[in-house]
Amino acid sequence: MYRTDRAAAICATVTSAMWGDHMAVVETERHGQILVVRMNRPERLNALNQEMRTRLAETWSAFRHDDSLDVAIFTGTGRGFCAGEDMKESLQRGVPGGQRPAIEDPFMSGALEKPVIAAVNGYAMGGGFMLVERTDLRVAVREAVFEVSEAKRWLLGGYNHGHVANLPYPIAMEMALGFRFTAERFYEIGFLNRLVEADQLIPSTLAMAEHLLTLPPASRVNTVHMMRQMRPAPGPEMQGLAAALREHGAKSDLMESRAAFAEKRAPNFKGWDNPEDCYRLPTLDTVKS
Repeated sequence: MYRTDRAAAICATVTSAMWGDHMAVVETERHGQILVVRMNRPERLNALNQEMRTRLAETWSAFRHDDSLDVAIFTGTGRGFCAGEDMKESLQRGVPGGQRPAIEDPFMSGALEKPVIAAVNGYAMGGGFMLVERTDLRVAVREAVFEVSEAKRWLLGGYNHGHVANLPYPIAMEMALGFRFTAERFYEIGFLNRLVEADQLIPSTLAMAEHLLTLPPASRVNTVHMMRQMRPAPGPEMQGLAAALREHGAKSDLMESRAAFAEKRAPNFKGWDNPEDCYRLPTLDTVKS
């Protein structure tokens, strides 16, 4: 099947799934060679439930294989860009964390060759922050708020995000421990490209996308690919230590944090099943052995 035919088949699936009897949780609109992808669960601050994850995977697959589209803009509807994990869905499933879609999401897997620009219209929390982090260029409204939420929901905070962003240690530590950041502060430390008023968010990102379209196609794709390869990433040893730390503590706290959030109460954390484990942290040496 030719790429355009494959894209058409995927688009047909996306359209069929999105435009049923209920409002689409992912909306798209074309501006010539530019595709605007808009998360659309404003009543839940665009939290990532299973349906939205699947629709996003389908949309990014269609975008990837459509030869008439070259740049994407990623945004949300309402007050939030994306609030991350849908806590209510996790509690209903009885399992922490979002459920991955059955099909590949090329945006999340890194297979997507085309550039993506974030248009951050509001809260970008947890998994929503991670969506912004995966984009190549970032524009935000001045009212946007960012948070790496892993320290609040898991047994290890988001240790790698500040490292990936090339930020100094104390700022990376602040991110990893779940502090919130204003858009202005993120702009000052270089995480965002532009700060704009709300009515200029889409016009500003469209202008950036139009600039990308003035570049030779191979130059645009090759440069984005090269820049992505140069981003820092934790090495295998650090990833092994992180994996051990994710298991080091009372797993009951994972669901307790989500229940407390949903019930709007203070959490009652256990910490460790064995209190002595507080003093027996995994190390690089113990993980290697």
